[in-house]
Amino acid sequence: MTDSAGRLPGRPGERSAAKRPGRGADLLTGVLLVVAEAAAGALLVLWLVVRGMTRSHEAADGKLSAPPPADPGTDWTPIVAIGVFVLVVACVAVALLLTGWHWSGGIQAVVAVALGVALLASAVQGGGRDAEEPAPVRNAPPCLSGGDSDECARSGG
Repeated sequence: MTDSAGRLPGRPGERSAAKRPGRGADLLTGVLLVVAEAAAGALLVLWLVVRGMTRSHEAADGKLSAPPPADPGTDWTPIVAIGVFVLVVACVAVALLLTGWHWSGGIQAVVAVALGVALLASAVQGGGRDAEEPAPVRNAPPCLSGGDSDECARSGG
């Protein structure tokens, strides 16, 4: 004795297959999302470049309200901005995978992992960068004793 009014016809796999998109639509959506992310990433990079250029011009013109620190350190704004972008791509990937868009979600997951690896590599490379040391300045007086003494050898003259 089964209650046929509470059950939907077909097996559970058939019901979920009817809700899933076709492979072509799924793949096309994935490619369109990658193109949209490339455009958004290009705008993000453009913003970061313009931001960096305006900061360098403000520092050179003395328009900063406070004096610049002696050791400015690493500017983490680009890392954080790109990290948020990677997080958004990863969330889109999870949402697509959970709703049955397997190809689109998989493509988004690959893009998120690639961006994350590039971001980590950039952060490690940028964080380990030491400040450049200035060139040594020679303040030695000229050699006055004719050139044969130890004084002239040490002073370079």
